Amino acid sequence: MNHSKQKQLRHDWERQEVEALFGLSFPELLYRAQTIHRLFSDPTAVQVSSLLNIKSGACVEDCAYCPQSAYHDTGLPEEALLEVEQVVEAARAARAAGVGRFCMGAAWRSPSDRDLERIEAMVRGVKALGMETCMTLGMLTAEQARRLKAAGLDYYNHNLDTSPEFYGTVITTRTYQDRLETLHHVREAGIKVCCGGILGMGEERKDRVGLLLQLANMDPHPESVPINLLVQVEGTPLEEVEPLDPLEFVRTVAVARILMPHSLVRLSAGREGMSDEMQALCFLAGANSIFYGERLLTTPNREVGADDRLFHRLGMQRMTVEDEPAETTTGSGIHYRGCHHA
Repeated sequence: MNHSKQKQLRHDWERQEVEALFGLSFPELLYRAQTIHRLFSDPTAVQVSSLLNIKSGACVEDCAYCPQSAYHDTGLPEEALLEVEQVVEAARAARAAGVGRFCMGAAWRSPSDRDLERIEAMVRGVKALGMETCMTLGMLTAEQARRLKAAGLDYYNHNLDTSPEFYGTVITTRTYQDRLETLHHVREAGIKVCCGGILGMGEERKDRVGLLLQLANMDPHPESVPINLLVQVEGTPLEEVEPLDPLEFVRTVAVARILMPHSLVRLSAGREGMSDEMQALCFLAGANSIFYGERLLTTPNREVGADDRLFHRLGMQRMTVEDEPAETTTGSGIHYRGCHHA
């Protein structure tokens, strides 16, 4: 990595610096984000992932945004863990649609060791198709993370959701420290980290600052940073929360790009309600990854043809696996701000 790039990779951001970035004029912020984006990536390339819900409903966590929580009456049926061949068939279809990374999510607090055997078989089956693999299964022990790595898992998703200060108003059944512990186990096992948050849950800008500060001071940065826009689901405590200003969402994407220049910044949940113009601004702000497909776990996503048409209108194209950013590891240590393993 050349010297100018090395200067941009920092893990010691201060809150005042992040606040100052959020406070920039919109043109100046997007200019800075696009400048850094071009230093590290092709600004016309977008990484495309697909997400499959492999087990839904009856989760014992009380996450206020989630229709799969057993605490909320959303009418979502409980579905058992899929069979391995069902998952491999879905991955095969995604590959045929040009998707390079296949992500699998289960509504669990944490998987049992018995369930993990089937999960490992899923990973091996999807890997055999030549695709990248990602799982989100809730909390993991160190041994479970090692088992997933041995099965061939490339990425593990475990979001921080929001700032440490706002977290307790959204979730009470799992602590922020629990999430940091799982991220530590994943990184120690040698699995790449996918970690981001959800915007529009009623948080203030200071909480968006706090979330990005946590992510940006991880060393190394998460390889993927999903930025979700809350999908307001009837029956959840957040169904009537005040919607987030779309430009504030774009601002957050831009600040994420500046703080984590090497990471894939992914537009995740909530894209179905975004205009083409809002998504174009997000790409200009440095977003370079999307979830592709018409469903994300339990909520709708953009119609597939709409994404292809938008890429065509913008003169953008899908990123190949070979084009993805290289490893972001800097040094031998693994450091999480606020984690006692630091």
